[in-house]
Amino acid sequence: MRMIITPVPTSSHEEIYHVEDSATGLLGYIAVHSTRLGPAAGGLRMRPYDTQQEALTDVKRLSQGMTYKNAAADLPLGGGKAVIIGDPVQDKTPELLHAFGRAIDTLQGRYYTAEDMGMTPADMAHLAEATPYVAGLSDGEFASGDPSPITARGIFNAIRTAQKHHTGSAELDGVTVAVQGLGNVGWHLCDLLTTAGASLVVTDTDAARISKAKAVFGAEAVEPNQIYSVQADIFAPCAIGGILNAETIPQLKVAIVAGGANNQLASPQDGLALHARGILYAPDFVANGGGIINVATEILKVSDRPAFVSEKLVALDQTMQAILTQAQAEDTCPDAVAVATVQSKMASCAA
Repeated sequence: MRMIITPVPTSSHEEIYHVEDSATGLLGYIAVHSTRLGPAAGGLRMRPYDTQQEALTDVKRLSQGMTYKNAAADLPLGGGKAVIIGDPVQDKTPELLHAFGRAIDTLQGRYYTAEDMGMTPADMAHLAEATPYVAGLSDGEFASGDPSPITARGIFNAIRTAQKHHTGSAELDGVTVAVQGLGNVGWHLCDLLTTAGASLVVTDTDAARISKAKAVFGAEAVEPNQIYSVQADIFAPCAIGGILNAETIPQLKVAIVAGGANNQLASPQDGLALHARGILYAPDFVANGGGIINVATEILKVSDRPAFVSEKLVALDQTMQAILTQAQAEDTCPDAVAVATVQSKMASCAA
């Protein structure tokens, strides 16, 4: 059977495609939420989703989040995302990535992909053998490489900004941060936090990462389901989305939530629930915008990448400051302010 790319009916997105290739075992989705500000850009995630519906729901939420993220970072890019259903350790092959690259190529530049959960710069190189619409490469004139360190830097900035907004000081010396997820972004964030003097409580599903974090960072470790009830100053979710919900929010014993995971709120109502509890939430699509800023240098062919990234990170932090200040003045959830901010920006651009 040849590759089958099937449009998925949608009223919320510009385009969604179901991708299947029996020869390689490929099964996944590509979602283009918006190209209002430019070509859609967003990473490719590979996870062993339990069902195709779960994968479809994830790619829709993630692609919408990319629209907001790119707008918040003031990038001339729209929002898109792609997911592959499968275990990245056991199921990923060069042939499978080539097949997915061919699927991306059929969109003719309306969607650019990059590294995300379950993917590496080496995987991006395999994709690039089948399509030019790939960023996050390690080689080439405009190669941006692994976006994880820049993503972590942006999150670290957001944590400091939230800490200053809450306490009057951005210093993290002596502050306890509960970090959920020790993937590439979470690991780099832990390094920045410990360098700044913070103490860490960490969790991950990978026992080897936990052991390494205890040795390298002197971190305390807890089981994954215990991270929500840890007594800490700050909770930094850096794994999957939807983890701030009616079950977990009542367990939180922190003053601030600021992390790198996409779509941390299970619903907009959960942002209001955090606010009702007096917990300051740094909107995720602003906090974790560093990675796409880094990747954008490749897509936009920016010649002075360090200067571009530095300037955009400063501007992104100023956006976070403005959102938190406005939310405080209006006594409302920062997430609602952040969404209104990017929607207004997109509306003015369309006009």
